[in-house]
Amino acid sequence: MIATACIIGAGSSGISAAKVLHQHGIAFDCFEKGSAIGGNWRYGNDNGMSSAYKSLHINTNRNVMAYSDFPMPADYPMFPHHSQIIRYFEEYVRHFGVADKITFNTSVEDVSRSESGSYQIRTSDGRTRTYQHVIVSNGHHWHPRYPAPAFPGTFTGEVIHSHDYKTPEQIRGKNLLIVGIGNSAVDIACEAARQYSGNRVVISTRSGAYIIPNWLMSVPFDSLANSFTANLPLAIQRLLLRVSLQLARGRQQDYGVPVPDRPLLSEHPTISQDLLNLAGRGLIRFKPNIQTFDGSDVTFTDGTSDSFDMIVYATGYSVSFPFFKSGFINVEANNDLQLYRRVVHPDFPGLYFQGLVQPLGAIMPLAEAQANWIAGLIAGACRLPDRATMLRSIRQEARRNSRRYKPSARHTLQVDFHPYKRSIEKELRTYVYRP
Repeated sequence: MIATACIIGAGSSGISAAKVLHQHGIAFDCFEKGSAIGGNWRYGNDNGMSSAYKSLHINTNRNVMAYSDFPMPADYPMFPHHSQIIRYFEEYVRHFGVADKITFNTSVEDVSRSESGSYQIRTSDGRTRTYQHVIVSNGHHWHPRYPAPAFPGTFTGEVIHSHDYKTPEQIRGKNLLIVGIGNSAVDIACEAARQYSGNRVVISTRSGAYIIPNWLMSVPFDSLANSFTANLPLAIQRLLLRVSLQLARGRQQDYGVPVPDRPLLSEHPTISQDLLNLAGRGLIRFKPNIQTFDGSDVTFTDGTSDSFDMIVYATGYSVSFPFFKSGFINVEANNDLQLYRRVVHPDFPGLYFQGLVQPLGAIMPLAEAQANWIAGLIAGACRLPDRATMLRSIRQEARRNSRRYKPSARHTLQVDFHPYKRSIEKELRTYVYRP
C-alpha cells in the first residue's frame, strides 16, 4: 500500500498520530531521527534533540497527561520519572500495533510542495518520497533560545543552555546564575540548592513568575482545573486560583520569591513543590535582569553585582523546522506561526502541525485530539472552512492572546487546555460531511 501521509518525528505527538492513522486505515510513513521513540522525554536521546535531564519528573499528574484510551499504570507515582514515561510510550506503541511502523535513524531533510499539491519528502537515506499529507510532529523544546540582543560585556565563566543540562555534577560546587524562571530554570536551581556546599544559587528574572505547587492537601494541584472551571469568567478563575494558592503555600513573596506585577493566568505558570521551601531557607536567591558582564562579575539592573562560575540560560526554545527551505514556511522571530486551530496552515492544504501548543495542562491529550481531527481531514470525514474563515479565526485568536498574555515568544503558542480541546472536538463535529 502506498503511504498517503508522512509523520515527522516519533515523540509523544508523533506516536499518537501514528496510532490514530493506523486505526483509521490510513497508510503512513513515520520518520524518526533517533533510534527509539520518545522524543524530548528520552533521556540521552541519540537524535540530539532531547532536553531531558537525569532527575526529570513530569510536572502534570499522570492522569492529566495520559492519552485518553491508554491510562498510565496505577502503580506509577502521581508525577512519574522520565524513565517511566518512556516505558509508558513503549507500551503504547506496542499495544496499538504501531511499534514496527516507525522508520528509525532516518531524518527528514527537506519538504517541498509540487505544483499538483503533493509533498516531496527527502530523507537522510537519500530517498525522495511523495505524499498527499504531511504531519509535522518534531516538537518545540529542542532548539535553544538565548536572550536577543545579548547582554553587554563578556562573561568568562562557563555558559550553557538548560537544554544541555543533564546531571548535578555539571553544577556541583559552583556559584551559579540561572537566567529565567520557568520550569527548567527552577528545577535546576532546586537541584543545585539541594547539594549546597557554600556556593551561591541565584535566579535572574525580569519580572518573576507565579509558582504553582504540585499538591494541594494531598490532591494534585493541576487536577483542580476542569472543563467546568474553564468555562467560568476569567476573573472568577483568577479568584479561585488565588484562594487555592493561598491555601497551598501562602504568599510567595514571604519566601523571598518575586511576584509578577501581572494578574494570575496572564502568563504560563511555573510549577514547583520545592522552590519556595529552598528560597525560604536562603539557598536560592533572586536578582532582576542582567545589565552587564565583566569577566566573572555580573551587574544587575538594580545596580548590584555578584561573581559567578557558571551561567545557565533557561530562556526557552525557538520553534524550528530545519526541513523547510527558507521562504516555504516562515516562522517569525517571536515563534508566531499563523495556523488555524494551531494545526492547519491556510496556504498549504495537506500540511498539519501537531503538538505546537503550550497549554495550561498537558500536551499529550491535545496532540491526540489534533491527530483525530487530522485523520478525519485526511479520510475525508471532515472538511475545513474556507481560507478567509480560517484567517479570520487566526486573527481573532491572536487578539484574544494579546489581551490576556504579556508579549513574548513563549505565549504565541499558549492555549487553555479544556477550551482548546473543545475547539478541536467541535471541528470534528461541525465540518462532517452528511449525505
